[in-house]
Amino acid sequence: MAEKRCLKVAFGMEDDEHLIDAHYGDSEFFAIYEICEDGSIKLLEKRHNKAKDIEEEHDEGHGDPRKFKAVVSQLLDVDVLAAFRMGPNFLRIRDKTNKVAFFTRTRDLNLALQRVVENFDDLWEQVQKKKTEKPPIEE
Repeated sequence: MAEKRCLKVAFGMEDDEHLIDAHYGDSEFFAIYEICEDGSIKLLEKRHNKAKDIEEEHDEGHGDPRKFKAVVSQLLDVDVLAAFRMGPNFLRIRDKTNKVAFFTRTRDLNLALQRVVENFDDLWEQVQKKKTEKPPIEE
């Protein structure tokens, strides 16, 4: 029997039930879940977002590269970064790392989890492709 396929997904959270309605790097914490092809969902951990501790430089504005590195470096073990909305660093994550960006289009965590399950096969394919193409972070 083939091994069950699972993805490690990080949701940028505002509180225990809602994805943040702001930049991913401004999340209060990341809810890290294991989501498998059979629809099983398991909360692995809530990880403090160290990127929030970085003071944004005024001239950097949105999409601070230091925040980008801080976010990605604390999520190296994750396959998919799930967010309610897209910011400039999300494009950077999609284009310069081996992470897959997924937009939930909802702030409701339960609904967001369900959307990952519904899109599992597509996300799995994207993750496999990314892993063969890119290192965890490109400078």
